[in-house]
Amino acid sequence: MAAAAAQGGSMGPLVGAIDQGTSSTRFLVFNANTSELLSHHQVEIKQKFPKEGWVEQDPNDILQSVYECVEKTCEKLNQLNVDIANIKAVGVSNQRETTVVWDKQTGEPLYNAIVWLDLRTQSTVERLLKRIPGHNKSFLKSKTGLPLSTYFSAVKLRWLLDNVKEVRQAVHEGRALFGTIDSWLIWCLTGGKDGGIHCTDVTNASRTMLFNIHSLEWDTELCKFFGIPMEILPKVRSSSEIYGLMKISPILSSGALSGVPISGCLGDQSAALVGQMCFKDGQAKNTYGTGCFLLCNTGQKPALSEHGLLTTVAYKLGRDKPVCYALEGSVAIAGAVVRWLRDNLGIAKSSDEVEKLAAEVGTSYGCYFVPAFSGLYAPYWEPSARGIICGLTQFTNKNHIAFAALEAVCFQTREILDAMNKDCGIPLSQLQVDGGMTNNKILMQLQADILCIPVVKPSMPETTALGAAMAAGAAEGVGVWSLNPDDSTAVTCERFEPQINPEESEYRYTRWKKAVKRSMGWETAEPQVNGETSIFCSLPLGFFIMSSLLMLIGAKYISGNCK
Repeated sequence: MAAAAAQGGSMGPLVGAIDQGTSSTRFLVFNANTSELLSHHQVEIKQKFPKEGWVEQDPNDILQSVYECVEKTCEKLNQLNVDIANIKAVGVSNQRETTVVWDKQTGEPLYNAIVWLDLRTQSTVERLLKRIPGHNKSFLKSKTGLPLSTYFSAVKLRWLLDNVKEVRQAVHEGRALFGTIDSWLIWCLTGGKDGGIHCTDVTNASRTMLFNIHSLEWDTELCKFFGIPMEILPKVRSSSEIYGLMKISPILSSGALSGVPISGCLGDQSAALVGQMCFKDGQAKNTYGTGCFLLCNTGQKPALSEHGLLTTVAYKLGRDKPVCYALEGSVAIAGAVVRWLRDNLGIAKSSDEVEKLAAEVGTSYGCYFVPAFSGLYAPYWEPSARGIICGLTQFTNKNHIAFAALEAVCFQTREILDAMNKDCGIPLSQLQVDGGMTNNKILMQLQADILCIPVVKPSMPETTALGAAMAAGAAEGVGVWSLNPDDSTAVTCERFEPQINPEESEYRYTRWKKAVKRSMGWETAEPQVNGETSIFCSLPLGFFIMSSLLMLIGAKYISGNCK
C-alpha cells in the first residue's frame, strides 16, 4: 500500500468512503483507477445497554468518530506523499435500520440512536399485530418486502413518538427530522442546521417499513398504519448522485475535504454487494460483521420469499438508472458473539485470541451455541428466542465454547443459504464472503465444511467501503469510476475447500437445529414494572405476603398489650 502511494499525485483520482458500522467507524481512500486501498483509519464505537434488550449509540459520538477518521486518514495520506486534493468524491455506507431523530434548529439529537439490534419494541410490534387480520407478520410484505419485526426503523420511530416527550414536542412544533445513520451523517456533513441536506437513498429507505419498494416512494398508507408524520422523513434519492458538498467543520483542523461532493450512499449490505461486483441475477455475497447478511441479486423485479427471507432494494446506481432488488437472509449475531465472549465472559482479550482458543481444540466436543441475544432473525423471525449453550459436560472448557461460537455463525449462514437456494431454485456453487470476520481462517474453513461448498474471500476484504466508493466515483458530475466489470482490475482471492464429508456436516447441522428449537419461547413482550419483576404481579403471592405481614404486626401488637 505504501509503495503504491509513494508515487504521490501521479496515481490519478481518489475516492473516499465513510463506512459507519455498528461496532466501528472507518474512513478509507481508494484509487479510482485500480480500486486499490491507499489508507484508512478506524475508531471503535461504544454501544450502550441501558436495559436488558436495549441497544443505543450516541449520534454525536458517531459523528465525531467520522470527523476523527477523516482527519487521521488525510494525515496518513500526507505522510505517504499523497495529495488529498485528488479526492474527488466521498461515499457513505452505514449500519441500516438504526434510528435517529434530531432537532433541525439546534442540530442536536433528541434521543440516542436506537440500534437495529434493539428489542424494546417487541410490545410495540405485538400491539400493531393486533390491528392486522390474523395477526399476520407478513401482512405488509407486499409493499415493503419485510415482516413486521423489531428489526426495522418504523417501530423504533413509533416507540420514540410514544415514549420520548422531547421527540413528540419537536414533531408537534415542526422541528424534528428522522433518518437512519446515513441521513444523520449527510445532513451534518453538508452543513447541519445551516443548510444541511436531509436525504437518504433507496437501499436505506427500503429498511424502514415506510417505503414502497415498487413505487420507490414513502407510502402514505404505511405511514398512516405506523402513525408516522411524513414531513419528518428524508427525501429519497438514488444510491449514486451528488447529494451535497462537504462543509468545513471546526473538528477538522486541516479543513480536509471541504467542498468535496458526497455522491454515493448505500446501506452496508448493499454496498458490499456492489463492492463484490454482484451485478448479475443470481450473484450473491455473505458479509460477516456484527451480524451476518447473505444477499442475492434478483435483478429488476422484486422476488418475494416463501422461506423467511427479506425482499430489499439492492441498489439504484444513478437517478436515471434502473433499480435492482435482492433477497436477503439476515442474522443478528455474528461478530457480536466474539465481542460477547471477550467483553462479557472475559474468556479472551481479543478476537484473535478467540480464533486461537478454537484452533487449539478443533472441535466443540458436542457443545452447541445459539447466540439469539436479540431473538432469531431469518428464517424464523422469532423475537421470543434467547441465547443458549447446549451439550455441556465436565470436559467442556473455554476452548470448546469459543469453537462453538464460531461454528454458530456458520450454522446460521447454512440456514439462510438453504432458504436462499429454495427460493432461487438454483443452489450456489460457491459463497463469496467479506467483512471483518473473514480474517478468521478457522471460521472460513468451518464455513466451507458446514456448507459443503467452497468459500471465496477477496484479498482486499473491505468490499463494503469499496462499494460506497464505487457509487460515489461513478456518480453523474463526478465520473471517475467505471462500474463496467470489464474495466475493473482482476481481484485475487483466497479459496477454502470443504475438508469433511457431507454426512458429518449434516449430523452437526441437525444437532444445531435441535438446539435452535430449544432457544425459542423464552421471552414475552409483557412489560415489567420499572424493569423489575414485582411480587404483586402474582396475585396469590401478593395476598400471601400481605396477610403474613398483617399477622406479624397483629401478633406484635397483641404481645405488646399482654405485657
